[in-house]
Amino acid sequence: AALPGPAPADWAQAPLDPAVRAVLVGFDEHFSYAKLCQALRYLLRGGPDCLLVGTNRDNRLPLEGGAAIPGTGCLVKAVETAAQREAFIVGKPNRYMFDCVASEFDIDPSRTIMVGDRLDTDILMGNSCGLTTLLTLTGVSTLDEVKGHQESDCPARQSLVPDYYVDSIADLLPALGD
Repeated sequence: AALPGPAPADWAQAPLDPAVRAVLVGFDEHFSYAKLCQALRYLLRGGPDCLLVGTNRDNRLPLEGGAAIPGTGCLVKAVETAAQREAFIVGKPNRYMFDCVASEFDIDPSRTIMVGDRLDTDILMGNSCGLTTLLTLTGVSTLDEVKGHQESDCPARQSLVPDYYVDSIADLLPALGD
């Protein structure tokens, strides 16, 4: 999306598709000010009847060697800030995704394990859905964070504690061979 004209007044007057009833924010390597303007205009035009949906709130994506890049949560936050409203998150940690999968397949939560590298998304979702949780320490979260949450009296922090952890997902390979 490009800005339609050189001035903010031009940006605010560009035609909008009348069929649009929702703004979805997901990973977008080409996110731009123009897209942010367009999202806000649709949300203002539609008011509360125009849905604001985000895929996830991951604020960083880890890379090898300790590097990271911004995650989708940064884009969601930009649209939320501009629109002055909160997005409905369909991905982790919201249980919406799990409920959709569980409605299609015969899933027994007591026999299901959630494996992930983030306490605030993967482990929180697994715990809120009644799943066994396994943190892999090759991603975002650390064992020191787990210990801090475990020692806390705060229920919200306790919900971030996994049942198990492994240093690497590769540690699970021997168990999968059985």
